[in-house]
Amino acid sequence: MALLRFFRNGVIVGSAENQEGVPILDIAEDAGIDIPRGCSSGTCGTCLIKLLSGSVPMPVPLPPGLDDDLVAEGCILGCIGIAEGACDIEINPPL
Repeated sequence: MALLRFFRNGVIVGSAENQEGVPILDIAEDAGIDIPRGCSSGTCGTCLIKLLSGSVPMPVPLPPGLDDDLVAEGCILGCIGIAEGACDIEINPPL
């Protein structure tokens, strides 16, 4: 079982089993973990979260809601991010 663990300010606030092909935002929502959302397509950046560990590839080219500087800081978009296995995720926006 691959577990997604969600943190707020470094404190774990919940976890959920990863589901193949399901965006992180949907998995978190199903587990009762609130991550703000807007467009759900990578355009607005409202669901910006930080990947602490694990792998969540982002599309190339990057969607409008994300840039190279944010990616370098470990940021991903929960609406389009699909985890590859277990991940630790900070849900407070890093901005």
